[in-house]
Amino acid sequence: MIPSRAFLTKGTGVHRDKLASFELALRDAGIEKYNLVSVSSILPPGCRMIPKDEGLEYLSPGEIVYSVLARNQTNEAHRLIASAVGTAVPVNEDNYGYISEHHSFGEDEDTAGMYAEDIAATMLATTLGIEFDADSAWQEREQLYRASGHIINTSHFCQTAKGDRSGLWTTVVAAMVFVE
Repeated sequence: MIPSRAFLTKGTGVHRDKLASFELALRDAGIEKYNLVSVSSILPPGCRMIPKDEGLEYLSPGEIVYSVLARNQTNEAHRLIASAVGTAVPVNEDNYGYISEHHSFGEDEDTAGMYAEDIAATMLATTLGIEFDADSAWQEREQLYRASGHIINTSHFCQTAKGDRSGLWTTVVAAMVFVE
């Protein structure tokens, strides 16, 4: 199976049970009805990003669905958690791109999201032979990657939440979901 389409989604769940908190996050993201299989980081050549609502129309309850899933959980009151997916798409649609997942504590949405985007772009840049200084700031490398003419687009999708004030389990998810 090589997916031709994918969509991004995210959600948050809070519950006294850790697993139920995860289920509620999946419900919030709209993907609780599927048997999710986590896959690694490759965006297939020519895979088109579509809106979540359109993507859900292609799926049936109980279906085995492949996704790149970022997940984080806490039962510490007020602890900031984040889950993010980042993408890097090459100019040449015959080449594959990269997807990254990132899970962190204490990072706001922008910080966690940009980190996930940076990881995906850096993985793609290394496969394309783009030379760069790994110690340079993401903004500098982003400009270099785009100027290389090989990377057309990078983006991120992130969900953050603060741990429930009474110590209930809080879960955040962010996912790229593949459809045929």
